[in-house]
Amino acid sequence: MDLVIRDARVIDGTGGASYRADIGVHKGRITEIHRAGEAGPRPTGTRTVDAQGLALAPGFIDMHAHSDLALLRDPDHSAKAAQGVTLEVIGQDGLSYAPVDDRTLAQVRQAITGWNGDGSDIDFDWRTVGEYLDRLDRQGTAVNAAYLIPQGTVRMYAVGWDDRPATPAEVARMKQLVAQGMEQGAVGMSSGLTYTPGMYADDSELTELCKVVAQYNGYYCPHHRSYGAGALQAYEEMVNLTRTANCPLHLAHATMNFGVNKGKAPDLLALLDDALATGADITLDTYPYTPGCTTLVAMLPSWASEGGPDAILARLQDDEVAEKIRHHMEVIGADGCHGVPIEWDKIEISGVSDPGLASCVGKTVAQSAEQRGEEPWITARRLLINDRLGSTILQHVGHEENVQAIMQHPVHTGGSDGILQGFKPHPRAYGTFPQYLGRYVRDLGVLTLEECVAHLTGRPAARLRLPDRGIVREGYRADLVLFDPETVAAGSTFDAPRTLPTGIPHVLIDGKFVMEDGRRTDVLAGRSVRRTP
Repeated sequence: MDLVIRDARVIDGTGGASYRADIGVHKGRITEIHRAGEAGPRPTGTRTVDAQGLALAPGFIDMHAHSDLALLRDPDHSAKAAQGVTLEVIGQDGLSYAPVDDRTLAQVRQAITGWNGDGSDIDFDWRTVGEYLDRLDRQGTAVNAAYLIPQGTVRMYAVGWDDRPATPAEVARMKQLVAQGMEQGAVGMSSGLTYTPGMYADDSELTELCKVVAQYNGYYCPHHRSYGAGALQAYEEMVNLTRTANCPLHLAHATMNFGVNKGKAPDLLALLDDALATGADITLDTYPYTPGCTTLVAMLPSWASEGGPDAILARLQDDEVAEKIRHHMEVIGADGCHGVPIEWDKIEISGVSDPGLASCVGKTVAQSAEQRGEEPWITARRLLINDRLGSTILQHVGHEENVQAIMQHPVHTGGSDGILQGFKPHPRAYGTFPQYLGRYVRDLGVLTLEECVAHLTGRPAARLRLPDRGIVREGYRADLVLFDPETVAAGSTFDAPRTLPTGIPHVLIDGKFVMEDGRRTDVLAGRSVRRTP
């Protein structure tokens, strides 16, 4: 063997009882599992790691990540590697960087600067999904990555930023782009249906695209039309749409937020249970925190975003139009804010693109406005214009009882929704997986350790149709994490969000140590993980 992990408590990712064993690894694969007390010689290897007191699990799969450029920009990527993440699913929320042409690339870079930076430090030497995945493989990355075709980017490419139904020719073009992306290795398609221009698509358009995804055994991952007012109807819309398209459904960051949904997680779970009982193929992911995170510009009503970033800025600079935007956000409830009138005291600025605006970070819009002696909308409008739409926010609108109820559901998986940009990012980017294992397993007992590991490994691997990942089993890839169940904890907090976790000494990808004794190695073992035909 290249490596033997001795005396580990194996939590294999199936949800079954843990057991004590030696694990032999050779050429990137698990080649022997020798259970304690089993007859025959124990495996020996070139290297042996004593795992006494540690649990061994499959590497964690982050089902909702925003590391599309971070994987290229940051070879260290300890934000995820130190958590035990060995695979991220990117291309989320309907907005990413492939497939594009030159026009679309320039627009999407500006539209999601708050998620990934403006990309000025990146050589965008790709245009197609396959070329992007090839770039990851050529460069090598800290962790593996699977890609979802971003429906909003596809619509931007084929239709533009117009709020109108797509023509038959445009629908055909979008279907072609989705098919090409699936053929080139994407595992499914994402949408951001509170983000423009993806939100301009009606259900018939989305259904046609989902039918293409289904033909390639992919899945649809929507950030649906509302997590606030009308959330249950938005979930039901996605369930019905994918049933019509015969396409598996994975609900992104499946939360029930805002005051209107306090205590309503059971209503969502009952809706899902009814669909599952009649044969629907549904999974979901959540992060174990109550606040959300997105961009400030995402809060605007969709009509204010028609035409793209330059058109948004022009509207914000027009006093009369800006007043209509304010009224829609503060009184009516903008669709960008999930149909709920915005509460500026719950919108905290977490990052800005312009360092000159850093004084806003860590304060709510209401707090900054009070310091300036002005109305919150005036502060928010100025920030949007001066930061050219690049500001990120924490939105303090979640409910702990909903978070706990949803994470216990049998189809639940873990997703960080981690945005790594900004001076004060959401701590979920650095802490989601140890937060599950420490707070929700050890401290609160919401899940057993075996259940939780299955949520973070075997179950997402099954959704991704990965034939050799997500379970500790002979012949499977040696994507593994060793952690201490008694000490594992998220180090990241809202005050210190980039603090690395504790209690996760070793992480391996293909049998290579990417974390060793709690430190990031210089190994770039990550590659693209492409759809299995």
